[in-house]
Amino acid sequence: MSPVKTQLVSMIEYIPETELSLLLEIARRFIPDDIATAEDLEAIRIADEEYARGEYIEEDAINWKS
Repeated sequence: MSPVKTQLVSMIEYIPETELSLLLEIARRFIPDDIATAEDLEAIRIADEEYARGEYIEEDAINWKS
């Protein structure tokens, strides 16, 4: 872990409990929302396998009005 990350982690212990939700919200703003999670990657893997087996529905076969 970098020295800056280490310092940030150690400083969390000194932040009042009432301020932690604010800190979490600020930290989330620095994390791109287009990063795939492990669950995302698993869902993509499964979908790719299903598609390769021909397990999909053509777009024209979907009733989009119901």
